[in-house]
Amino acid sequence: MRTAVVTGATGGIGSAVVAALVGRGHRVVALGRDADRLARLARDGVTPVAHDLRRGRAAPPEVLELERLDALVHCAGVAPVASVAGTTAETWDEVLGTNLVGPARLTAAALPALRAAQGAVVLVGMAPGLQDVPRWSAYAGSKAALRELAGSLRAEEPLLRVALVNPGGTATPLLARVRHELGRPYDPATALSPAAVAEAVADLLDSPAAGWRDVVDVLG
Repeated sequence: MRTAVVTGATGGIGSAVVAALVGRGHRVVALGRDADRLARLARDGVTPVAHDLRRGRAAPPEVLELERLDALVHCAGVAPVASVAGTTAETWDEVLGTNLVGPARLTAAALPALRAAQGAVVLVGMAPGLQDVPRWSAYAGSKAALRELAGSLRAEEPLLRVALVNPGGTATPLLARVRHELGRPYDPATALSPAAVAEAVADLLDSPAAGWRDVVDVLG
């Protein structure tokens, strides 16, 4: 049975990725911060693990003890709305820790198991073409850096498959909050479903080596 680790597993996209991978025969280690939501993920094939990417250990024992890891999928993300002038040091630490530094440290800790399986690392980025958004510099900056992390990892680890998956606006509570704070309309009926993004991730992981794509834009 293939094994996957999913970060941000309690979020809208993360929980959908967990469901999609379990449905395709993966055993999933689901990492998240919300204890109640983690408990709801528990079922056959899913091991929920409380883990905060922002601080503490780079990886929990449930990841470090894996001898083989077929897929590491980074869905964790925070997206506070604040101007450059109004973004505090604490907010920068929160955003970079969750969206960039935490994923980088966890990936590094999981490399022995990923190498053993010649596995895949998938990082969920930001909407294609997103740039220069007022009051969203921390989020956009962290996701732009995540793209560079993917490129560096791909060059350094030729035995691994590394991809950046960029979903358009996805119908999640996070997007609803961000649109509200930015003063923009939010209609879940016009947004991507989390399941559509999850299926794109699962399809990529199931693809043969010749069909692998380093960048996948999910637009509908």
